[in-house]
Amino acid sequence: MFTGLVEGVGEIIERKPTSGGFRLRIATALAPELAPGDSIAVNGVCLTVILAEREEIHADIGPETVRVTTLGSVERGCAVNLERPLRADSRFGGHFVQGHVDAIGHVEEIRQEAEFHWLTVSFPAHLAPYIVHKGSIAVDGISLTVAALSEERFELMIIPFTLAHTNLRHGAVGTAVNLEFDMVGKYVARAAELAALARTPAETVRQ
Repeated sequence: MFTGLVEGVGEIIERKPTSGGFRLRIATALAPELAPGDSIAVNGVCLTVILAEREEIHADIGPETVRVTTLGSVERGCAVNLERPLRADSRFGGHFVQGHVDAIGHVEEIRQEAEFHWLTVSFPAHLAPYIVHKGSIAVDGISLTVAALSEERFELMIIPFTLAHTNLRHGAVGTAVNLEFDMVGKYVARAAELAALARTPAETVRQ
């Protein structure tokens, strides 16, 4: 479990093909605090540390991760957001983030307002029920608030601190980003779906 509060920005220094996936080598100052078997969120994707040495970590991504996240297309030199799992004895900020990507979005527009920046991100329209105006969403592992919402796009206001301390400072129009919707909202939507399926035809007619 993560919070969406990015601890550091790492750099992809190698993407080596494996059977159906890739092994990533990531340069990060967090490496000395990690050990093989530890979990780490990389651009919002929960990965397992295979090796941690000096100032770099290694992590494998399998075929499913390649298909449903942006990690299969990251290149050497790419900046990635990193976060270690939430500790039971730590203060909780951000929101509950599992590191399980729901969809890939795309940055449609970036505009500046004073020292702040607005980001417009598109998403698959069928996933609209999981996004709520003023609700939380993880974008490349960053806990953010939906400031505006339409059928296929949402807007985010990025404060200067977030821009300076995440990979958003390297963002550009057309950039693909990992999206994870609020876990509580997903469970509520699923419960409502199951409740609707459980209704009998007679109950439907009476209503």
